[in-house]
Amino acid sequence: MKIGCFALVQPFLPVAEQLKLIKEMGVDYADVTDNHDGGSLGAEYGFAETVSLDSHPAKIRKMAADAGIELTAFCAHANLLDPVSPDVYSTHQIIKAIRLAAECGIRHVITTEGDPKTAFGNNLTIDEQIFAITERLYEPIRWAEELGVKLLIETHGQVTDNVDHMEKLLNKLGHEDTVGICLDTGNSWLGGAEPIDYMKRLGKRIHHVHWKDMPEEWNEKRGKEFGCGMAIIPLGDGVIDIPAIVNELKAVGFDGATTLEIAGEDNIKTSIERLKEWIA
Repeated sequence: MKIGCFALVQPFLPVAEQLKLIKEMGVDYADVTDNHDGGSLGAEYGFAETVSLDSHPAKIRKMAADAGIELTAFCAHANLLDPVSPDVYSTHQIIKAIRLAAECGIRHVITTEGDPKTAFGNNLTIDEQIFAITERLYEPIRWAEELGVKLLIETHGQVTDNVDHMEKLLNKLGHEDTVGICLDTGNSWLGGAEPIDYMKRLGKRIHHVHWKDMPEEWNEKRGKEFGCGMAIIPLGDGVIDIPAIVNELKAVGFDGATTLEIAGEDNIKTSIERLKEWIA
């Protein structure tokens, strides 16, 4: 099982520097995290942790090689419930992420539905949400299949943070060899699910894991909020039984890449130490 790190270790540093910091912590794997269309002033002047979806792939490959890091996933977290718009990260950006990932030798692209921000999106029923997600991912899945990339759906929303809804969505999307799950341990718990239930029912569809533990005071938010960017405590200090999840992953034969989505260098280092013990 590979232990990687979210490429957002310190704020206001470009991605190349983020990767070097990850390597200095003794981690050999990371993902392409924040990304955007076109150019970015912040990236150009060295204070934003973002990669252009229009980058030449050799630039990204060199950046990872210079840091001694293997990139295991490309994040393409989207808004799949609101209407498509030029200012909304959605179908077009996911397709770009799949194409760039393939050109960089990255075989996992991770997306999710996110929270709706319009009256239209907020008024959708669960069945309508599943239809909307399916429609917006139809073309990305065709690209992923063509290019040999797995498109993984992360637990990060009202549909994906429910095991029954996730299973229904996967059945609707089809393409079992191309479409899978990225299990986020913190997001699924926050959304009201038990992370371990995904493995018991859909374990063979899980191809990547995002590690988070959640503090006890977040219990009151459970089932009311869907997804959080970074955990603020190390694995093992919160309410999620991470060792049990590790054991269940091993039981279903998972031996893939995982990513620590944890803020703070000390929290990351502690999580790495504990995770290695649990995996052993």
